[in-house]
Amino acid sequence: MHFVTGGAFNGKSKWVKAYNQLTKENNRWISAYQHENLPDSLDSIPDILVLEGIEHWVKVLLKHQDEGAVREKWYTLLQQWKQWEKGKPGRMVTLIGSDLTKGIVPATLEERVWRDVTGRVFQEIAAASDRVDLIWYGMNQRIK
Repeated sequence: MHFVTGGAFNGKSKWVKAYNQLTKENNRWISAYQHENLPDSLDSIPDILVLEGIEHWVKVLLKHQDEGAVREKWYTLLQQWKQWEKGKPGRMVTLIGSDLTKGIVPATLEERVWRDVTGRVFQEIAAASDRVDLIWYGMNQRIK
């Protein structure tokens, strides 16, 4: 599993495409920014799955569930994705999430909860990932 994070509009997607040499045939790119849902099944996914916009999926889940349920959902998903990767050599799940607020505390409670839960989910993703890259201005810094 590979986690890529950094600022919004800092070139994370472009970097992931170049780093993984992605083509239309060798991957499935699912984007919360395009209002796509997380996959229910990985049966028809090629060897590379890219999930972009983790922070937006967290926000959607928080509209219907409390913090604990959202974190449990992400834990379960991470375990499923790790199992899928192990099922066949060459499989890879790449998760892309944008840094929220750059350390600035949001004004509303709802935004603070979203930032806090997203931060905790990102910590769980980083812990589960084999590699973590931070992208700023199109340049990567490998941090794990």
